[in-house]
Amino acid sequence: MLLTDIDDRKRAEEKLLQDERELRQVVDTMAELVIFLSPEGDPLHANRFTLNYTGLSFEELKAPGYRARVFHPDDVERLREERQNALSRGVPFENEQRARRRDGQYRWFLIRYNALRDEEGRPIRWCAAGIDIDDRKQAEQRMRNENLALREEIDRSSMYEAIVGSSEPLRNVISQISKVAPTDSTVLISGETGTGKELIASAIHKRSKRSARAFIRVNCAAISPSLIASELFGHEKGSFTGAAQRRAGRFESADRGTIFLDEIGELLPEVQIALLRVLQEREFERVGSSQPISVDVRVIAATNRDLDAAMSAGSFREDLFYRLSVFPIRLPSLRERKDDIPLLVEYLVERYAKRAGKRISDINKKTLDLFQAYDWPGNIRELQNVVERAVILCDGNTFSVDERWRQRKSSHLSGLQVVRAGSLAEDKREFADRERKAIEAALAECQGRVSGPYGAAAKLGIPHQTLASKIESLGIDKRRFKIRPPKQAST
Repeated sequence: MLLTDIDDRKRAEEKLLQDERELRQVVDTMAELVIFLSPEGDPLHANRFTLNYTGLSFEELKAPGYRARVFHPDDVERLREERQNALSRGVPFENEQRARRRDGQYRWFLIRYNALRDEEGRPIRWCAAGIDIDDRKQAEQRMRNENLALREEIDRSSMYEAIVGSSEPLRNVISQISKVAPTDSTVLISGETGTGKELIASAIHKRSKRSARAFIRVNCAAISPSLIASELFGHEKGSFTGAAQRRAGRFESADRGTIFLDEIGELLPEVQIALLRVLQEREFERVGSSQPISVDVRVIAATNRDLDAAMSAGSFREDLFYRLSVFPIRLPSLRERKDDIPLLVEYLVERYAKRAGKRISDINKKTLDLFQAYDWPGNIRELQNVVERAVILCDGNTFSVDERWRQRKSSHLSGLQVVRAGSLAEDKREFADRERKAIEAALAECQGRVSGPYGAAAKLGIPHQTLASKIESLGIDKRRFKIRPPKQAST
């Protein structure tokens, strides 16, 4: 009787082994990741596709810590407890994680775990089968990026007035947009603050073959210099203090779309090198990683700085400048297109009157004359503010401004106008002296404050990073403009 029981058990074991051999032969033909696991989750067999994909031998897969060799470290940590709980419950489950390819790249897989059971229903093997879903995950990420970009676009008040008008300088710009938009060429937009550089970049994107993809904006001057590389290229978990998890950068978010780099002249030299690599090789590395990431991104850059002067001073790379300025577009200042001011004012008055719930049917001729006689150092953005304030103050049906407005503006901004009126042919020393005087006058009026709404940068109409750079390069001691409290008499 005992021999019969042993024979039956042996036959059952041999049948199980034979079934497993046949099953392994079948799964070896499958073009997806398949790993057989023990009830505790340790690997017992991996099919040929898994070994070819990972580049590992089965002995390497069986070694302790095999999951860290196959799957992304973030996913191993994220799913550790969930996976162990699911295995102990003995019921089928699934998860999504990234598996490392033999070339070092990670791709997303949907892993389904199903138990092979004995006659009593207890798991004796687990079959983990992975289906490549990387394309789907990338599409989902692009959709999230584009939805975010769309929400930002809806929330943002677009400066459409930048293309209102019919002057010759404006027609030239629109002609250039129509020619370069359908291409993938890199564009460098230059122009003074407030001329609508972002709108032009957006117009180029919307008329391009990438218009259905994301349009990602980055203000290089608004991001801390220590974080700009992480913001653009992303970072790995633990790559610096505060990097609690891996983060994709703006270039990854803009893949197959367009990235707009505003204030490009503010980039640090080391970030300029990384950007040059993206433009040349279409790849970059996250901060804290040596793994290259390929991207297909159109770059549109903008600046209000004189990049020729920056190159001469050694603060901006010549090779990067030539890569960026494949197709340069210079936006005219408002004083260069004064013929457009009547149309612009009409457009703005209608817009702000509607917003304020007012009916304004006429525009005072004297007001238009004042506007056309003014130099508008803040360009269209300044015109917006002046018109909006005047609409709010307007009590009747005729739009007008107080004559004293121009006198106040002129006295506040005369220094800036002097700086901006300098021609390129001026002697550099004379130009630097004039620039120094304008900056010192603004610092004196603002009691040494550089940034903020009441700082010298706001008064001059330039980014505070740009002003800080100029103060340093000109050797100006801003501390001497600060008002010090009087010393208390000693008792």
